[in-house]
Amino acid sequence: MSTKNNPVHEEVTATEDVEKDLPEQETQEQEMTESDPLADAIERVQELEEQLAEAAKKEQDILLRSRAEIDNIRRRATQDVEKAHKFALEKFAKDLLESIDNLERALAVPTDEMAENVRAIIDGVELTLKGLLKTVENYGIKAVGEVGESFNPELHHAIKQEQVEGMDSNKITNVLQKGYTLNGRVIRPAMVMISA
Repeated sequence: MSTKNNPVHEEVTATEDVEKDLPEQETQEQEMTESDPLADAIERVQELEEQLAEAAKKEQDILLRSRAEIDNIRRRATQDVEKAHKFALEKFAKDLLESIDNLERALAVPTDEMAENVRAIIDGVELTLKGLLKTVENYGIKAVGEVGESFNPELHHAIKQEQVEGMDSNKITNVLQKGYTLNGRVIRPAMVMISA
């Protein structure tokens, strides 16, 4: 009988081959175990480098955010200073408006009722009013509220609404007290009557 076709012989040969391979595998495992400290060290160095790169990235992000916040604070401070300069005269302007109103009331007297000597006083009041209005205009104070203008609730305060022939609705028909703005900000709305 031939040993080549014998299944038992083939099994024994395969077992011997596996036993021969076992010492080689053990040797390779021992070599891997011996080289593991180096591989572990390399792996650890890579982990630390990744952590370092991540920390540097976070630090860069924090730095950029801090710079942006500082720029925002500077911009806000600059705007606050500009507003303080621009609107520092607001209280003074409000107090001054009463004098302007009184001068305008003095001039509201019809001219046909005036005596000649009163006319000289009226002319002086007119010149005073013009000079005062020019002075306050130089500082950014402007009058708002003229007859015929469209009603604007941001600039005008409607006291009464009335029917007026030939006038569109929401137009100013009468100005009871002029309004004023300081550099575009309303310091007193105009009291007006409007058409219905």
